[in-house]
Amino acid sequence: MRRALIARLRPRSLRWRLSLALCGVLVLAFVVTFIVVYREADSRLRGEVDRALNAQSQAFAAALTPPHATVSARAAAARAARYVRTQPFSSSSTLLYAIVPGEPIASNHPELLDTVSEPRDAAAFSRALRSSPIGFSTPHMSQADAGLRVYMSTLTLSGGTQARIAVAQSLQPVDDATDGITRSFAIGGSATLAVALLAGVLLAAGFARPLRRMARIAARVDAGDLSPRIEYRGPPNETRILADAFDHMLDRLEEAFARQQAFVSDASHELRTPLTAIRGQLEVLARRERPDAAEIRRVQGLVQAEVDRMTRLTEDLLLLAHTDESRFIRREPVPLESFLSDLIESARPTTDRDLSLDVHTPGLLNADPDRLAQALRNLLRNAAEQTAAGGRIELGSSEAADGRALIWVDDDGPGIAETERDRVFDRFHRADRSRARVAGGTGLGLAIVRAIAEAHGGRAWAAPSPLGGARVVIELPGYRRGKLA
Repeated sequence: MRRALIARLRPRSLRWRLSLALCGVLVLAFVVTFIVVYREADSRLRGEVDRALNAQSQAFAAALTPPHATVSARAAAARAARYVRTQPFSSSSTLLYAIVPGEPIASNHPELLDTVSEPRDAAAFSRALRSSPIGFSTPHMSQADAGLRVYMSTLTLSGGTQARIAVAQSLQPVDDATDGITRSFAIGGSATLAVALLAGVLLAAGFARPLRRMARIAARVDAGDLSPRIEYRGPPNETRILADAFDHMLDRLEEAFARQQAFVSDASHELRTPLTAIRGQLEVLARRERPDAAEIRRVQGLVQAEVDRMTRLTEDLLLLAHTDESRFIRREPVPLESFLSDLIESARPTTDRDLSLDVHTPGLLNADPDRLAQALRNLLRNAAEQTAAGGRIELGSSEAADGRALIWVDDDGPGIAETERDRVFDRFHRADRSRARVAGGTGLGLAIVRAIAEAHGGRAWAAPSPLGGARVVIELPGYRRGKLA
């Protein structure tokens, strides 16, 4: 019950929480400062009073006993009486009194030391003054009284008689000064607290405004609208950094959703095409009551070709889906020159194109040989599709700066238009869709090349080829000169 009540009373708004937290910190700092200042002022004022009483006590003692001389009790009492007559008492002056055994008390305020004619409280106070201990003490006439600061000392008279002299001052000025400090702190603290509360509300509102806008935008994004942005233009602080990061995240999210929708649309289209062809061929076959063996083999060949195409498409999609996994790449030292030479030799029997090699990397490349071979075979296959029979294809490599290696495939085909050089690496993108579909391509070859390059920490791009067609380059880190041990 109590916890539930506290939970309901606790402010939920960040603005009020920040404001109350700021006020709490200021109140705590104010209280600590007040305690320190109050105690320091009180200690310093009381120290001034004690030092003044000590000096006055020495002067009083010197008046009773001259230096290097001893006096009798009667002479000391007479000297004390003369001295106190020269020091009249007032509310702001010092009380002086001397107690000499066998002699009347000498004081500049004898009524205060009268224990007979005074009321009970005053008589008790007078007895307290008479019996004050040696040193400093502070007797009080009443609980509301500030008290009287007394300094008692002793004098040795002739015959070994011990006389006591005392000086005293009221502590009311000290209490008045500390009360003034308290009042000043109370007034100043209240004003400061009010200003701090107002400043806290304004500052918290400024801090919370972009956060509230961020929450509203997040709610719209959760509802499916990816278009709104915070666009915070305040000072370059943590809030600005958070708002910019949030906008950048929304940009990436919107781009990812757009790419996902395009990918799903293209994948659906690519899968629908072979399925439509298969269904059409089966319907043609079904309309014949007694199809001959040749017709069956023809339909079987067409269906098998479309099934193979769908299989390649599915395998390519699965490959792209696994490119972000940490185990997708298994690196090992690859002797790049012999690796590329073996790759081009294995490709010669599969094509009637003129394949050549231009390798200038005798060192080792820290890469996954299987994935690298897959990417380069895709490039060789793509180059073969872009060139005519007998066309030229060249596989080359060279060393780049910072321990990186460049591997490229050139062809003498029609090349890639400058506006298409970035888009050819998009999934399902084809500059000539009808020709690529007839050739059996899935539109994922170059996308796989870029994914494998980026999984290695490198990149891939397209450029004009010295052969007159297209050049596709893979840049990979981890190259060093040397040979396998």
